[in-house]
Amino acid sequence: MVTEWQREAERALNRRDYRLAHELCLKTLAVDPKHADALFLLGMIAAEHRNYSKALDVIDRALALEPLKAEYLAQRGRCLLALQRPREAFESAKAALELEPKDALTLDTIGVVMTRAGAHAEATEPFRRAVMRDGSKPAYRYNLGAALQFVGDLRGAEAEYREALRLDPRFHRAWSSLTQVARAALTPADVAAIERTLREGSLDADAELHLCHALAKQHEDEGKYETAFRWLQRGKRRKAEQLGYRFAADEELFAAARRLPAELAAGPQGFASREPIFIVGMPRTGTTLVERILSSHPCVFSAGELTNFGLVLKRAARTPSNRVLDAETLDAGARCNLAAVGAAYVESTRPRTGKTARFIDKMPLNFFYAPLIALALPNAKIICLRRNALDTCLSNYRQLFATSFSYYNYAYDLLDTGRYYAAFHALTALWREALGRSYLEVRYEDVVDDPEGQARRLLEFCELPWDPRCLSFHENAAPVATASSAQVRQPIYRSAIERWRHYERELEPLRALLADEGVL
Repeated sequence: MVTEWQREAERALNRRDYRLAHELCLKTLAVDPKHADALFLLGMIAAEHRNYSKALDVIDRALALEPLKAEYLAQRGRCLLALQRPREAFESAKAALELEPKDALTLDTIGVVMTRAGAHAEATEPFRRAVMRDGSKPAYRYNLGAALQFVGDLRGAEAEYREALRLDPRFHRAWSSLTQVARAALTPADVAAIERTLREGSLDADAELHLCHALAKQHEDEGKYETAFRWLQRGKRRKAEQLGYRFAADEELFAAARRLPAELAAGPQGFASREPIFIVGMPRTGTTLVERILSSHPCVFSAGELTNFGLVLKRAARTPSNRVLDAETLDAGARCNLAAVGAAYVESTRPRTGKTARFIDKMPLNFFYAPLIALALPNAKIICLRRNALDTCLSNYRQLFATSFSYYNYAYDLLDTGRYYAAFHALTALWREALGRSYLEVRYEDVVDDPEGQARRLLEFCELPWDPRCLSFHENAAPVATASSAQVRQPIYRSAIERWRHYERELEPLRALLADEGVL
């Protein structure tokens, strides 16, 4: 009878009948208090309702009874990610994989946890095994494709995205991803199919966004810039309306950041580690290019775009908001024990770091924390990328950022992107004055024009000896999980410089705004 209740509870959970699933689990546990699967299902019900703390507690109770269940460990990793504990999430996923699970869903879940914890190379294996177990699920194919893209297997990624679309032509995000791994990747039949889907309507805003971005990229690759911009506008407009973004919210954040230098002028001594190199700046300004140059040095490891510093500061500040980065937390950060924050940050990057003299944290938004970083980690290096204002704004606008990452919501409107750039531009002027020798600005255009000179400058700033491998960054096999994952596999190219001229007429309102803001 208990076994039948358990099976019915699983069926109820799968059809989202949470009340019945909950009742059946409790009924099972009343007869057998040590029924691990019933506890695990209660944890899954809690996770479905976003009560991740409770879910983690219940799953841990199930693991205490059945410690060798890969499914439990994989889902535990998901909960830890939701609780902003990426290191523990990775360790849980790794433990799950070591148990050699055979279930495709568990393998895919392990891969997702590893990817979101920043372990992109490690994620390819569980994703491959998930597809081997069940190649009929487009989501599994897509996830494998993304992992292959991150590790540089662009042909493999293209094949997996194509297979996801063959299985389900309405798996819309695969269309936009496909156009990122190859130039002019769409056939005339593909374009016709996407346009037909858009005409039919009944799409949600995210689906329309992915399809419009795919068409925009295709038309740009074909040199049809006016058409490309129209598709961008269509996809962005509806999503912007749904989000209801207003720049005033980000202006509060910039205002709090501008208050930091004066408040922290006489701050305490921080944690003495020399390991971290922070590469910051607005997205699409060459941060990944500089990361690849530096991480080609044998003494440097790239840890990817880490949220760790913000998370550690948030925990230290104990501000009540549900956002990691906000004005309240920046203000409170000035009053934290920043030496402890620095030590906790470095420890939070283990075990992936600690094997080389330096490691890179390439989270662009860390520019907001720059003075706090300088005080928490006085021996760390902060490299801020700058790029032509019009190219930066256009590149942010034409980029499809993760729709779940609200910190880039400005990029759904061209003029909001311009306002954001102007505020960033003003902030960097403060950082140049406040941060001294721990801070270096690098122009993207200078790196393209003089890669060796800028590479030597970067290495000197990071107190590292010259290594010629830094000029062969395109041969660097380390994973890249950013929008530049395809571009940085190539030698330096100039085609992205002054790309804005292809859209000169469309960008005229942006140019006027930037001129009014004193940027141009």
